[in-house]
Amino acid sequence: MKLNKIEPKYISKSNPRIGLIALGSDFRIEKDFNNIIYGRDIDLYVNRIHCYNPLTNKTLAKMADDITEVTKDILPDQKIDCIAYGCTSGTVAAGYDTIKKKVNLAKPEAKVTTPITSAIKALKVLGINKISIFTPYTNTINNSVVSYFKKENITINSLTYFDIASDLDIGKVDENYLFKVLSKIDLDNSEALFVSCTALPVLSIIDKLEKKLNKIILSSNQTLIWEALNLIEDKEPVVGFGKIFEVS
Repeated sequence: MKLNKIEPKYISKSNPRIGLIALGSDFRIEKDFNNIIYGRDIDLYVNRIHCYNPLTNKTLAKMADDITEVTKDILPDQKIDCIAYGCTSGTVAAGYDTIKKKVNLAKPEAKVTTPITSAIKALKVLGINKISIFTPYTNTINNSVVSYFKKENITINSLTYFDIASDLDIGKVDENYLFKVLSKIDLDNSEALFVSCTALPVLSIIDKLEKKLNKIILSSNQTLIWEALNLIEDKEPVVGFGKIFEVS
């Protein structure tokens, strides 16, 4: 047998890399990222983190214990430009600084974004400080989310919620029903509506909601993706997923 050894040629430059830490029980977040970045020169790498049910502030904070190991397994020993931590209430419970520190133990060069911090950045960029909130959470978690916004000097005019204790059940919420529920929220005294939770099927209905309600609609996955794109300096237009993508 004749052997032919050929020298490989390697790429000299890689696409910007986003690492996504998704909850083990999240049906939605990967779909939402892919719906926006599909066809772009961006590489998305996902690893999942164990989620404890029922959802409480204690179990949400406990997830953070695994962040460093989960981050290490996203392209081990390779550079990641941005890590997106895919849990809104988990960020509130553990704290952004804790999450960033644990991510950077594994990927020191990575910029870090989370749903709740990206939502606050989006509100500030838009000049909005009076909002209504919708969540699928129980009241205890709701109180923590509301307090987080209030500490950022954002006024909460109303809170509407489902009172679901399991992340698996949140992911099974019917998208058409959710649209009807969100359409009926009174936003007369609010400049925007923030829909919390990465597991809710919100991204695909945001454009339709904004047109129907004539208000800014923000969601966990939407603002998380928006900031991730900003952090990797991707300037390509994003159309059909909310007005926030019209600003940088």
